[in-house]
Amino acid sequence: MDIRKLQRAVIDALEDVKAQDIKVFNTTELTSLFDRVVIATATSNRQTRALASHVKERAGKIGATVVATEGEATGEWVLVDLGDIVVHIMQPAIRQYYALEEVWGGKPVRVKLAPSSTATGLSG
Repeated sequence: MDIRKLQRAVIDALEDVKAQDIKVFNTTELTSLFDRVVIATATSNRQTRALASHVKERAGKIGATVVATEGEATGEWVLVDLGDIVVHIMQPAIRQYYALEEVWGGKPVRVKLAPSSTATGLSG
């Protein structure tokens, strides 16, 4: 599957359910396990689960396989593993505490977001 097509589907799904502060990191130089890490913020357990569900649905529509999903029971941090892309959907306090942006690199991939997106700080 084309990584750009899958990345676009993930971002569109996150934007559809109003995820905040969406960041995409290219991890090809850091690990051979996956090519991208996407991190997004949700404001509630319900939104976190809804975002994960929508990401899985969108990925399935373009033929991507959902390898695993973790964290749906609590909804504070849900991880969706799509093979080439790993999506972390986190509530603000969890995201701040774990600071995954520091783990995967300080420079997100440049992606075009919808004009109404609340994502900020994307540079490439």
